[in-house]
Amino acid sequence: MKRIPDHDPDLIQAALDAREKAYVPYSKFRVGAALLDDRDRLFTGCNIENASYGATCCAERTAIFKAVSEGAKTIRRLAVVCDQAGPCMPCGICRQVMAEFAGADFELLAASPDGSYRRFSLDELLPDRFGLSAES
Repeated sequence: MKRIPDHDPDLIQAALDAREKAYVPYSKFRVGAALLDDRDRLFTGCNIENASYGATCCAERTAIFKAVSEGAKTIRRLAVVCDQAGPCMPCGICRQVMAEFAGADFELLAASPDGSYRRFSLDELLPDRFGLSAES
């Protein structure tokens, strides 16, 4: 059983650990993500590339899809880290997937490899979103 991160640096470290498993033979750009669901379960993911670029899956979606496939209904916090020096920001597709499963108090921790990070709410990431969470 994975240890549940009890504060932001632990969740970021789980994302850093996940980044090490990235399959990136084309871009060489590793990304890792770690999330906590509404039952405080930890799920991680890394980016997985494919020669058919459309088949590539981002780290954030890998973690979210793993969580949902294991019964998660709501995501509370998600940390993402990549190889760039500054905070790693999710792409638009990942932001929309986050919106589908984010809880009312959702937070994204956009982290740098040195552990520094910026915190974002869903409204900051994807204003005027559509979907189930936007209707509530």
